[in-house]
Amino acid sequence: MSNPVRLRAGTGNETFEIIALRFRDQEFCVRTTTIREIRGWAPSTAVPHSPPDVIGVINFRGLVIPIIDLAYKLGMRSTEATERSAIVVAEVYGMVLGLVVDGVSDILTVSTAQVQPVPEITASFDRSVTEGLITHDSGMICFLSLCRLFQPRDIETVAA
Repeated sequence: MSNPVRLRAGTGNETFEIIALRFRDQEFCVRTTTIREIRGWAPSTAVPHSPPDVIGVINFRGLVIPIIDLAYKLGMRSTEATERSAIVVAEVYGMVLGLVVDGVSDILTVSTAQVQPVPEITASFDRSVTEGLITHDSGMICFLSLCRLFQPRDIETVAA
């Protein structure tokens, strides 16, 4: 998978598709090109000594994939998976993984002009996992970069 494209606010001519994900009362989004499938919630099998953001593993079409608590990975309170939760199957650095979310809101086409930089909040604030904030009529959505959120070393740890 290629490195994420850095977007420049203001050009407005280019468009791309995002998928809006929801957990807690927050919306986040990722590029649709990183998503393979959206599945309903299914229990996973716990793996001893796995990283704290790994809920377990599931069988995805004959491939055992890790299930990641995306809220926890983002430094938020863990997601309480329910029958209404979804597993968003993504591919990052050639590894397939599932991301647990409360739901999938929409698939949207947005222009690069809608992407604004994340303001610096404090010196310790890490905004490197975002591509920016997408502004729209009803608010803003934090635009995540899965390639930056999951570094190759993280993927190797999950796969081990």
